[in-house]
Amino acid sequence: MAFLLRSCRLANCRGLLARRSPVHGLRTVQISDGLQAARTLTSTITLETLEQRPELDSFRKFIEEYKDICGPKEVYICDGSESELASLTKHMIDTGVIRELKSKSYENCFLARSDPGDVARVEGKTFVCTPEEEDIIAEGGRRLTPGQREGPNWMSERKMDLKMKSRLENCMKDRRMYVIPFSMGKVGSPLAKAGVQVTDSPYVVASMRIMAHGMGQDTIDSLLEKKDDFVRCVHSVGRPMDAAVYNSLLPSWPCDPQRVLVAHYPQRRKIVSYGSGYGGNSLLGKKCFALRLASAMGHNDEKNPWYAEHMLIMRLEKGDKHKYIAAAFPSACGKTNLAMMQPALDGWKVKCVGDDIAWMRFDEDGSLRAINPENGFFGVAPGTSERTNPVAMQMIKKNTIFTNVAYTEEGEPFWENMGEDPDFSKVKVITWRGVPHWKPKMANIDGVPITASHPNSRFCTPIGHCSILDEEGVNDPRGVKIDAIVFGGRRGDTVPLVFQSRSWQHGVLMGAAMRSEGTAAAADIKSKIRSDPFAMLPFFGYNVGNYFQHWLNMDKPNHNLPKIFQVNWFQRDPQTKAFLWPGFGDNIRVLDWIFTRCDDDVSESDIAQKTPIGFVPKAGAINTSGLTDVPMDKLLAVDKELWLEELEAVKKYLQKQNGNDLPNAIRQELAVLEERLHESK
Repeated sequence: MAFLLRSCRLANCRGLLARRSPVHGLRTVQISDGLQAARTLTSTITLETLEQRPELDSFRKFIEEYKDICGPKEVYICDGSESELASLTKHMIDTGVIRELKSKSYENCFLARSDPGDVARVEGKTFVCTPEEEDIIAEGGRRLTPGQREGPNWMSERKMDLKMKSRLENCMKDRRMYVIPFSMGKVGSPLAKAGVQVTDSPYVVASMRIMAHGMGQDTIDSLLEKKDDFVRCVHSVGRPMDAAVYNSLLPSWPCDPQRVLVAHYPQRRKIVSYGSGYGGNSLLGKKCFALRLASAMGHNDEKNPWYAEHMLIMRLEKGDKHKYIAAAFPSACGKTNLAMMQPALDGWKVKCVGDDIAWMRFDEDGSLRAINPENGFFGVAPGTSERTNPVAMQMIKKNTIFTNVAYTEEGEPFWENMGEDPDFSKVKVITWRGVPHWKPKMANIDGVPITASHPNSRFCTPIGHCSILDEEGVNDPRGVKIDAIVFGGRRGDTVPLVFQSRSWQHGVLMGAAMRSEGTAAAADIKSKIRSDPFAMLPFFGYNVGNYFQHWLNMDKPNHNLPKIFQVNWFQRDPQTKAFLWPGFGDNIRVLDWIFTRCDDDVSESDIAQKTPIGFVPKAGAINTSGLTDVPMDKLLAVDKELWLEELEAVKKYLQKQNGNDLPNAIRQELAVLEERLHESK
């Protein structure tokens, strides 16, 4: 049975078997976890054969260290072969980890349903661990209680080691330990970084195969040999100590929700995650490595500093011209929809490089270049539909793992508002919790609404399925040249549809001052407006004040800096609460203005007027042809009183959380902005 990536070429695995070193040998492991699988799990890499390759000693010793600690019944080192994937898939189906969605419309697609207590990132249990608190927590935050502090949580390495020791000892007893060599960034790119993850979750293995590059032999051959420079990733779904908790769990989704811990060790280049199988906590190449750890790695690289950012990368084409945009939005705020936008204006094309994470570095010519370190999409299902993102709806129809969506009796995934509702008298929908015959407005006996899918349900699909993939950009090992950086979030008022910074320093303040409504992507926040600097609040891997300074340091004479903008698609009518801007494909109208402004000097022009907060489009500068009843005057208005309130909230937040670590340049920009607002009419 083929599964996901039926063609391994999408994961850089072409010709793996032909490239095996003769010293690797061959090992066959019979699958025996839970129900007996019909196939055997075969790897060309074993601990025994690794002993014959001294250049891989650090790789082998890492595996042996956690084999001794976690106590698995056996170790399987992933080689990335198709036979491996077929056997793993059969095993997961037989043990109930995944369900095959047998539908004519969906090819090789599967559904995983997590335990209800394990459905999102758990920010309150996620830590960055260093010898000193000041490495992670800015001076202002160090004077606050943990409940008052926002941003990364800190714990000393020694204290976290003790906590993890009690959790990891024999946590994989009676389970298999899978070893996943992988690369974030295309193998061969100078920006790529290698990682090795050990895990006891086959769901993680299958998902990492989609999300990372070069899983298995490719990474070992290209990045690990003769090097100790790889990120060590340790993951276990855990084993509850309380029998009552253990017995209450979904049998097919082991976890330890009461003792979840996720630890990042920047100085050790190591990540340890215990107790959760949810992707944000278990696919350690994603947010854990590619953002938290990588942000610290980029900052600490004195020779070639770089930037790991929570940003999409997209290519805009108009005629024979093109530009690349990197855009930062909090999770579940439309990054994927924007990265795969279908333009509503003729003459435009959008191509996607990535929808979530960007690694950026200046090249020898002073241009800021970016790569997407991932090889797949881990998107939020609710909100994805033929209307909002037709590209995504097509690409998820094959080789996709869905998590916590509903499904129909006919074997198709389902979530609210994914399209025109079926006739629920004829189509049986089973919820993500297994409730049959779901219908809209269904509630339990206490009147609590029952949702078909979880608000943070996901799809995990290979990047090669994207019909508008920018293959040139994705395959360029140098990365693409960034022309514009865009910040955004969900704001019902105050923030205009679009505006441009007055300078680079002002643009850094715009990123630092980002505030957005909360989303379902994190389990322990409510839907309220919260500060989210650079959309990185959950992902900072080092002192936030130093992070701001790292961005300010980009402004050097030999650097060709991108222009900086902020957008807000989410303004609402104060009475009806309806959105004022149509969004989705019509967002090209805003990007059209940004595209043109990238070629202009940072000054007023025929299409831009100077305001206290930056440059705003002049009346008529946004192409609204074909739109009706869109109040452009309201969408582009700069309300002095609202902005003074906004500024006060931003000032208090930045001072409270950063204190003396807030760069002076940010303080100066805040003071100048306040002066401009007071002087305005």
